[in-house]
Amino acid sequence: MADRVHDDSFLRAASEAYFDAVPRSSARAEDFGALTLFVPGAPGGGWPRFARPAPGSRITSADVARVRARQRELGAPERFEWVDETAPALRAAAEGAGLAVQEYPLMVLAPGEAPSAVPESPDGVRIRVLRAGDAELPGALAVAGLVFGPRSAAGGTAPEERALLAAEAERVKADGTLSRTEDRIRAGLLGVAAAVTGDGEVLCSGQHLPSAGATEIVGVATLPSARRRGLGFAVTAALIADARSAGASLVVLSAADESVARLYARLGFRRIGMMLVAEPPPADPPAGPDGSGG
Repeated sequence: MADRVHDDSFLRAASEAYFDAVPRSSARAEDFGALTLFVPGAPGGGWPRFARPAPGSRITSADVARVRARQRELGAPERFEWVDETAPALRAAAEGAGLAVQEYPLMVLAPGEAPSAVPESPDGVRIRVLRAGDAELPGALAVAGLVFGPRSAAGGTAPEERALLAAEAERVKADGTLSRTEDRIRAGLLGVAAAVTGDGEVLCSGQHLPSAGATEIVGVATLPSARRRGLGFAVTAALIADARSAGASLVVLSAADESVARLYARLGFRRIGMMLVAEPPPADPPAGPDGSGG
Protein backbone atom coordinates (compact mmCIF):
# COMPACT_ATOMS: atom_id res chain seq x y z
CA MET A 1 0.00 0.00 0.00
CA ALA A 2 2.88 2.40 0.79
CA ASP A 3 4.06 2.24 -2.82
CA ARG A 4 0.55 2.57 -4.23
CA VAL A 5 -0.16 5.90 -2.55
CA HIS A 6 2.44 7.37 -4.93
CA ASP A 7 0.93 5.65 -7.99
CA ASP A 8 -1.32 8.10 -9.82
CA SER A 9 -3.18 5.36 -11.70
CA PHE A 10 -4.02 3.61 -8.42
CA LEU A 11 -5.20 6.89 -6.88
CA ARG A 12 -7.30 7.70 -9.95
CA ALA A 13 -8.95 4.28 -9.73
CA ALA A 14 -9.64 4.79 -6.02
CA SER A 15 -11.06 8.24 -6.76
CA GLU A 16 -13.27 6.80 -9.52
CA ALA A 17 -14.64 4.19 -7.11
CA TYR A 18 -15.44 6.95 -4.65
CA PHE A 19 -17.10 9.19 -7.28
CA ASP A 20 -19.32 6.28 -8.29
CA ALA A 21 -20.25 5.39 -4.69
CA VAL A 22 -20.94 8.78 -3.12
CA PRO A 23 -24.01 9.89 -5.16
CA ARG A 24 -25.80 6.64 -4.38
CA SER A 25 -26.46 7.70 -0.78
CA SER A 26 -28.93 10.38 -1.89
CA ALA A 27 -29.78 9.56 -5.50
CA ARG A 28 -31.02 6.69 -7.60
CA ALA A 29 -28.86 5.45 -10.45
CA GLU A 30 -30.34 5.12 -13.95
CA ASP A 31 -28.30 2.89 -16.26
CA PHE A 32 -27.61 4.08 -19.82
CA GLY A 33 -25.01 1.47 -20.69
CA ALA A 34 -21.67 3.27 -20.68
CA LEU A 35 -23.20 6.16 -18.70
CA THR A 36 -24.98 6.32 -15.36
CA LEU A 37 -27.34 9.15 -14.48
CA PHE A 38 -27.73 9.97 -10.78
CA VAL A 39 -31.14 11.43 -9.95
CA PRO A 40 -31.74 13.05 -6.54
CA GLY A 41 -34.27 11.24 -4.39
CA ALA A 42 -35.82 14.53 -3.20
CA PRO A 43 -35.62 18.19 -4.24
CA GLY A 44 -32.50 19.76 -2.76
CA GLY A 45 -31.25 16.36 -1.61
CA GLY A 46 -27.52 16.95 -1.47
CA TRP A 47 -25.34 18.39 -4.21
CA PRO A 48 -26.77 18.58 -7.75
CA ARG A 49 -26.39 15.24 -9.49
CA PHE A 50 -25.06 14.42 -12.90
CA ALA A 51 -24.14 11.65 -15.29
CA ARG A 52 -20.86 9.71 -15.10
CA PRO A 53 -19.18 7.17 -17.39
CA ALA A 54 -17.91 3.72 -16.59
CA PRO A 55 -14.08 3.86 -16.72
CA GLY A 56 -12.70 2.94 -20.14
CA SER A 57 -16.12 2.91 -21.81
CA ARG A 58 -16.55 3.64 -25.49
CA ILE A 59 -19.01 6.51 -25.51
CA THR A 60 -20.58 8.26 -28.50
CA SER A 61 -22.35 11.57 -28.93
CA ALA A 62 -25.57 9.59 -29.35
CA ASP A 63 -25.07 8.12 -25.85
CA VAL A 64 -24.65 11.63 -24.46
CA ALA A 65 -27.73 12.86 -26.32
CA ARG A 66 -29.85 10.06 -24.82
CA VAL A 67 -28.85 11.02 -21.30
CA ARG A 68 -29.43 14.72 -22.00
CA ALA A 69 -32.94 13.93 -23.18
CA ARG A 70 -33.63 12.10 -19.92
CA GLN A 71 -32.16 14.98 -17.90
CA ARG A 72 -34.48 17.43 -19.66
CA GLU A 73 -37.41 15.12 -19.04
CA LEU A 74 -36.58 15.10 -15.32
CA GLY A 75 -35.93 18.85 -15.15
CA ALA A 76 -32.39 18.00 -14.01
CA PRO A 77 -29.16 19.81 -14.90
CA GLU A 78 -27.65 18.63 -18.16
CA ARG A 79 -24.31 17.92 -16.52
CA PHE A 80 -21.65 15.24 -16.92
CA GLU A 81 -18.62 14.82 -14.62
CA TRP A 82 -15.67 12.47 -15.04
CA VAL A 83 -11.92 11.99 -14.67
CA ASP A 84 -10.37 12.62 -18.07
CA GLU A 85 -7.66 9.96 -17.75
CA THR A 86 -10.11 7.16 -16.94
CA ALA A 87 -12.71 7.95 -19.63
CA PRO A 88 -10.86 9.83 -22.39
CA ALA A 89 -13.50 9.13 -25.05
CA LEU A 90 -16.20 11.13 -23.28
CA ARG A 91 -14.74 14.54 -24.02
CA ALA A 92 -15.09 14.23 -27.78
CA ALA A 93 -18.53 12.64 -27.38
CA ALA A 94 -19.71 15.47 -25.13
CA GLU A 95 -18.38 18.18 -27.42
CA GLY A 96 -19.92 16.38 -30.39
CA ALA A 97 -23.27 16.50 -28.59
CA GLY A 98 -22.99 20.28 -28.22
CA LEU A 99 -21.71 20.51 -24.64
CA ALA A 100 -18.93 22.77 -23.39
CA VAL A 101 -16.21 21.03 -21.38
CA GLN A 102 -14.44 22.70 -18.45
CA GLU A 103 -11.24 21.42 -16.80
CA TYR A 104 -10.53 21.33 -13.05
CA PRO A 105 -7.30 19.93 -11.55
CA LEU A 106 -8.07 16.74 -9.60
CA MET A 107 -6.00 16.63 -6.42
CA VAL A 108 -5.60 14.14 -3.58
CA LEU A 109 -4.19 13.77 -0.13
CA ALA A 110 -3.27 10.11 -0.27
CA PRO A 111 -3.72 7.55 2.51
CA GLY A 112 -1.18 8.13 5.25
CA GLU A 113 -0.34 11.65 4.08
CA ALA A 114 -1.02 14.57 6.42
CA PRO A 115 -1.52 18.22 5.51
CA SER A 116 1.91 19.76 5.13
CA ALA A 117 1.08 23.27 6.36
CA VAL A 118 -1.84 23.47 8.77
CA PRO A 119 -2.56 27.18 9.28
CA GLU A 120 -3.31 28.80 12.61
CA SER A 121 -6.71 30.39 13.15
CA PRO A 122 -6.73 34.18 12.79
CA ASP A 123 -7.25 36.17 15.96
CA GLY A 124 -10.84 36.22 17.12
CA VAL A 125 -11.91 33.34 14.86
CA ARG A 126 -12.54 29.73 15.84
CA ILE A 127 -12.50 26.85 13.36
CA ARG A 128 -15.27 24.44 14.27
CA VAL A 129 -16.61 21.15 12.95
CA LEU A 130 -20.36 21.59 13.15
CA ARG A 131 -22.90 19.02 14.25
CA ALA A 132 -26.65 18.74 13.72
CA GLY A 133 -28.37 21.30 15.91
CA ASP A 134 -25.41 23.67 16.19
CA ALA A 135 -26.49 27.30 16.10
CA GLU A 136 -23.84 28.15 13.48
CA LEU A 137 -25.01 25.56 10.94
CA PRO A 138 -27.59 27.79 9.18
CA GLY A 139 -24.92 30.47 8.81
CA ALA A 140 -22.45 27.95 7.37
CA LEU A 141 -24.98 26.90 4.74
CA ALA A 142 -25.85 30.54 4.09
CA VAL A 143 -22.23 31.47 3.33
CA ALA A 144 -22.06 28.75 0.68
CA GLY A 145 -25.42 29.84 -0.71
CA LEU A 146 -24.25 33.43 -1.05
CA VAL A 147 -20.86 32.62 -2.58
CA PHE A 148 -22.04 29.97 -5.04
CA GLY A 149 -25.69 30.93 -5.51
CA PRO A 150 -27.36 33.60 -7.62
CA ARG A 151 -27.40 36.27 -4.87
CA SER A 152 -23.70 37.04 -4.62
CA ALA A 153 -22.54 39.37 -1.85
CA ALA A 154 -19.46 40.41 -3.83
CA GLY A 155 -19.01 44.16 -4.06
CA GLY A 156 -21.56 44.98 -1.37
CA THR A 157 -21.00 46.86 1.86
CA ALA A 158 -20.57 45.02 5.16
CA PRO A 159 -24.19 45.80 6.26
CA GLU A 160 -25.47 44.59 2.89
CA GLU A 161 -23.43 41.40 3.23
CA ARG A 162 -24.81 40.74 6.72
CA ALA A 163 -28.37 41.36 5.51
CA LEU A 164 -27.94 38.94 2.62
CA LEU A 165 -26.41 36.37 4.97
CA ALA A 166 -29.31 36.64 7.41
CA ALA A 167 -31.85 36.28 4.60
CA GLU A 168 -30.03 33.25 3.20
CA ALA A 169 -29.89 31.65 6.66
CA GLU A 170 -33.66 32.04 6.96
CA ARG A 171 -34.11 30.54 3.49
CA VAL A 172 -32.16 27.36 4.32
CA LYS A 173 -34.34 26.91 7.40
CA ALA A 174 -37.60 27.51 5.56
CA ASP A 175 -37.00 25.38 2.46
CA GLY A 176 -35.79 22.27 4.30
CA THR A 177 -32.11 22.58 3.36
CA LEU A 178 -31.09 22.81 7.02
CA SER A 179 -33.18 19.80 8.03
CA ARG A 180 -31.83 17.66 5.17
CA THR A 181 -28.28 18.72 6.00
CA GLU A 182 -28.73 17.73 9.65
CA ASP A 183 -30.09 14.34 8.58
CA ARG A 184 -27.00 13.74 6.43
CA ILE A 185 -24.66 14.81 9.22
CA ARG A 186 -26.37 12.41 11.65
CA ALA A 187 -26.11 9.60 9.09
CA GLY A 188 -22.37 10.17 8.63
CA LEU A 189 -22.82 11.22 5.00
CA LEU A 190 -21.70 14.82 5.40
CA GLY A 191 -19.17 16.82 7.38
CA VAL A 192 -19.32 20.61 7.79
CA ALA A 193 -16.67 22.96 9.17
CA ALA A 194 -16.79 26.72 9.61
CA ALA A 195 -14.74 29.72 10.68
CA VAL A 196 -16.79 31.48 13.35
CA THR A 197 -16.24 34.81 15.12
CA GLY A 198 -16.66 35.28 18.85
CA ASP A 199 -20.21 36.54 18.36
CA GLY A 200 -21.21 33.54 16.25
CA GLU A 201 -20.92 35.04 12.76
CA VAL A 202 -19.80 32.51 10.13
CA LEU A 203 -17.14 33.90 7.79
CA CYS A 204 -16.15 30.75 5.88
CA SER A 205 -17.51 27.23 5.57
CA GLY A 206 -16.91 24.00 3.72
CA GLN A 207 -18.13 20.42 3.51
CA HIS A 208 -16.84 16.93 2.87
CA LEU A 209 -18.76 13.93 1.58
CA PRO A 210 -17.51 10.64 3.10
CA SER A 211 -18.16 7.29 1.45
CA ALA A 212 -16.36 3.95 1.27
CA GLY A 213 -13.19 5.05 3.05
CA ALA A 214 -12.73 8.26 1.07
CA THR A 215 -14.12 11.77 1.02
CA GLU A 216 -14.29 14.81 -1.24
CA ILE A 217 -13.90 18.37 0.02
CA VAL A 218 -16.51 20.59 -1.61
CA GLY A 219 -18.03 24.02 -1.32
CA VAL A 220 -15.28 25.84 0.61
CA ALA A 221 -16.65 29.40 0.58
CA THR A 222 -15.51 32.62 2.24
CA LEU A 223 -17.50 35.83 2.52
CA PRO A 224 -15.97 38.57 0.34
CA SER A 225 -15.27 40.75 3.38
CA ALA A 226 -13.28 37.94 5.07
CA ARG A 227 -11.03 36.82 2.23
CA ARG A 228 -7.20 36.76 2.21
CA ARG A 229 -7.04 35.77 5.89
CA GLY A 230 -6.32 32.06 5.41
CA LEU A 231 -9.82 31.01 6.49
CA GLY A 232 -10.36 28.67 3.54
CA PHE A 233 -7.10 26.89 4.34
CA ALA A 234 -8.02 26.56 8.00
CA VAL A 235 -11.49 25.22 7.21
CA THR A 236 -10.05 22.75 4.69
CA ALA A 237 -7.58 21.49 7.30
CA ALA A 238 -10.45 20.99 9.77
CA LEU A 239 -12.41 19.04 7.16
CA ILE A 240 -9.40 16.80 6.51
CA ALA A 241 -9.00 16.12 10.23
CA ASP A 242 -12.71 15.37 10.60
CA ALA A 243 -12.66 13.02 7.61
CA ARG A 244 -9.59 11.17 8.82
CA SER A 245 -11.07 10.77 12.33
CA ALA A 246 -14.12 9.16 10.72
CA GLY A 247 -12.00 6.67 8.76
CA ALA A 248 -11.56 8.33 5.36
CA SER A 249 -8.03 7.55 4.20
CA LEU A 250 -8.24 9.19 0.75
CA VAL A 251 -9.19 12.88 0.48
CA VAL A 252 -9.95 14.30 -2.97
CA LEU A 253 -10.92 17.69 -4.32
CA SER A 254 -11.28 19.51 -7.63
CA ALA A 255 -9.55 22.89 -7.70
CA ALA A 256 -11.39 25.75 -9.36
CA ASP A 257 -8.35 26.68 -11.47
CA GLU A 258 -4.57 26.46 -11.62
CA SER A 259 -3.98 29.22 -9.07
CA VAL A 260 -6.27 27.50 -6.56
CA ALA A 261 -4.51 24.20 -7.28
CA ARG A 262 -1.21 25.82 -6.31
CA LEU A 263 -2.75 26.93 -3.02
CA TYR A 264 -3.98 23.42 -2.21
CA ALA A 265 -0.55 22.05 -3.09
CA ARG A 266 0.76 24.07 -0.13
CA LEU A 267 -1.52 21.97 2.09
CA GLY A 268 -0.01 18.76 0.71
CA PHE A 269 -2.50 17.92 -2.05
CA ARG A 270 -1.03 16.77 -5.33
CA ARG A 271 -2.51 16.55 -8.78
CA ILE A 272 -3.32 13.13 -10.20
CA GLY A 273 -5.40 14.09 -13.21
CA MET A 274 -8.06 16.40 -14.54
CA MET A 275 -11.73 16.44 -13.59
CA LEU A 276 -13.91 17.41 -16.54
CA VAL A 277 -17.40 18.87 -16.41
CA ALA A 278 -19.59 19.09 -19.50
CA GLU A 279 -22.65 21.33 -19.60
CA PRO A 280 -24.57 23.31 -22.23
CA PRO A 281 -22.67 26.48 -23.13
CA PRO A 282 -24.11 29.81 -21.92
CA ALA A 283 -25.63 30.50 -25.33
CA ASP A 284 -27.55 27.20 -25.09
CA PRO A 285 -28.93 27.05 -21.50
CA PRO A 286 -30.41 23.81 -20.20
CA ALA A 287 -34.15 23.39 -20.40
CA GLY A 288 -34.46 22.45 -16.72
CA PRO A 289 -33.26 24.06 -13.46
CA ASP A 290 -29.63 25.11 -13.20
CA GLY A 291 -28.88 22.68 -10.37
CA SER A 292 -27.97 25.32 -7.80
CA GLY A 293 -29.53 25.18 -4.36
CA GLY A 294 -29.28 23.36 -1.06
